[in-house]
Parts: sequence; C-alpha cells; structure tokens
Amino acid sequence: MTTPNPFDSTTILKGIRRWVEIETPTEAPEQVNKLADLVAESYRGLPATVERIAGHSGCGDHLVARSSWGQDAPGILVLSHLDTVHPLGFIERLPFRIAGDSAFGPGIYDMKGGAYLAYHAFRQACTDGARPSLGITQLYVSDEEIGSPTSRALIEAEGRKAKYVLVTEPARDGGKIVTGRKGVGRFEVFIKGVPSHAGTRPEDGRSAIRELGNVIQTLAAMNDLARGITVNVGVVRGGTKPNVVAEEAYAEVDLRVPTISDSDELTAKILNLKSRTEGVTVKVIGELNRPPYEKSNAGAALYEHARTIAAEIGFDLVDTSTGGGSDGNFTAPHTATLDGLGVDGQGAHTHYEQMYISSIEPRARLLYRLYQTLR
Repeated sequence: MTTPNPFDSTTILKGIRRWVEIETPTEAPEQVNKLADLVAESYRGLPATVERIAGHSGCGDHLVARSSWGQDAPGILVLSHLDTVHPLGFIERLPFRIAGDSAFGPGIYDMKGGAYLAYHAFRQACTDGARPSLGITQLYVSDEEIGSPTSRALIEAEGRKAKYVLVTEPARDGGKIVTGRKGVGRFEVFIKGVPSHAGTRPEDGRSAIRELGNVIQTLAAMNDLARGITVNVGVVRGGTKPNVVAEEAYAEVDLRVPTISDSDELTAKILNLKSRTEGVTVKVIGELNRPPYEKSNAGAALYEHARTIAAEIGFDLVDTSTGGGSDGNFTAPHTATLDGLGVDGQGAHTHYEQMYISSIEPRARLLYRLYQTLR
C-alpha cells in the first residue's frame, strides 16, 4: 500500500488558492485582516501559539506563530508577508486559474505561494514523530510591499533573537535562491524659487522647475551600474501655470546600493544636494529604509546547507543577488538569512503573475528539511 504524499502539489495548491482568493492590497487593512483570520485559524490544533499584533497607521495586523517547543533558545524565524501590490478588484482581471504548469492569481508568486509553503512545511513538521530540534517562529506582516513601516521593529526584534532567518519571497530566474539584496533609500526633494509673470517680468523670477532640472542631472550622474548603484527620479511635480515662473518643484527619488559603505556615501551625497541658482533653495529629506543585505559568512554557510538538502531532494539550488529589497534586509546584517525560498514563477506585480506548480513539492520539501536539519 502506498502512503499518501504529504507534499502533494494538488493538495497544497488548494490551500494556496484560498489565500490568493482573499485579496490583500496593503492599503486595505480590513482585507489583510480577513486573510490574517484564515491564517491564524489554520494553526488551531497545532502545537503553536499565535500572537496577533493590531495594525496601525493604515496597515493591517501582523501575526506571530510560535512553535510550542524550542522557544527558550535562538531558533528559526520564517518571514512572510500577507499584503500584495494589486488593488482591490484586480482578481477579476487576474482570477485564480491553472494553465499547464502555471497557476495564476494576484500575489500568488509574490508571495502567498511561498508563505503557504512555509505554513504547510511547519504543519508537516508538527505531524511527524520527529520534532525539529530548534523552535520555529513564523512572522506574517501586513506592510512589506510599502517598505514594512509598521513591522520593521518587530522583524528586527525577532531577527535578533533567532539563529537563522528564512524568507519566503519568490525564487528568481528559474528557482534561484537569494543571498544578497540591495539596500533601498527613499528621498523627497523640495525646491523653492521666486514666482513672477513669465511674459512681462521674467527677470524677477527664479524658476524652481529649472533648478529641479539641475538636481535631476546631478542625481542621474550618481548612477554607477558597474558598482550596482542606481538612483532613479521617479516622481516630479512643479509649477502652477505656463505663464508663471515656477515657485515650487518637487521630486521623489529611489536609491539602490549593494553595500553599507555605498549607502553611507550616496545617502550623504543626496541629502547634501545644493542649489545652483541664486535665490532658489533645495531641501532634501529621506533615508535608507532597508539596509543592504550583504552575503555574510553565516549566510553563505546557511546557503551551502540548503544547497546540500536541495541536491538530496533532486534539484540544483543556485544563489543570486537582486536589486529588490525584502524584509530579509532587516535581519541579514546580524543573523544568518536565506531569502527567495518561496515558489518559482514569474510576473511579480503584473497582470500575468504566476507560480509554477512543479516548484511546489521540491520547495515545500526544502523548507521542511531546513526546519528538521538546522541545529
């Protein structure tokens, strides 16, 4: 008689579908909380306690599920997020459906698929006779897609207590795991000039928009693709009417840097931008909101361990670095962190977002074996 496969992809996909069909845009906390209800409920009957931290500042609740064993020593922290970038109603445009090896749906790849795999692997670890030697804490946050403003302190506190951090963000480019991410900075530029009539008294004016042009060129010159540094002016506003020399202009800037020293250097340069026009002021505010996640010795050892397990399961685990930030950026500076442990697929944040069904079983088994073998 054959024993049923505890990592059967059809069964797991049914669970993922339930999570995907509750839409959870970050800005709709009541929707995120509906999914949090379902996630909390799924721990009922397992040897775990679930703590719910009330959301604030327009974000939903966070959940911390802790195994009933191993909580007196540093253990495994699993980081997942329940929010998605897709607006409410997007599921009508991207309904859950299966086509060949792909399952489609809002947030299925980033990252409800991976979050569910981590839960399923935990459930399986509880069902087995052999209990993992380390305690497992699963943290589900509600605001990762906007930079984790309300969960960062919680992530950092739990990360400092843990020995290992596993992040269920999606895999990259055919199943690669992530062992490095760029730091992310966000800045706002406020420019104040002097208004005047553009036709009769242009010489009295000092254009904030013209100075913004100077600022944009200065920022563009900071890009250094060879070093992996990118500076993007993604939003600009300014002026009131075409016949008025603009009194005000504004820009929003995104910075990506691979190392802490790069972040110190570039942050200082951006915050110290000066006006080149007499009578015009430039003020910059902002900061690095995610530190760079550099591949550390501890992180490299954790990756090698995962690679060995993957080989036993039957697949090759390749690592990569990426320009996108995640909650792993907050833990990597002080705790061995492995990211990109979620499902493989493509199209994060798009109208064709999908996960590959064939990635479910091997990656669920990998998480399960990490729970069982980390010491």
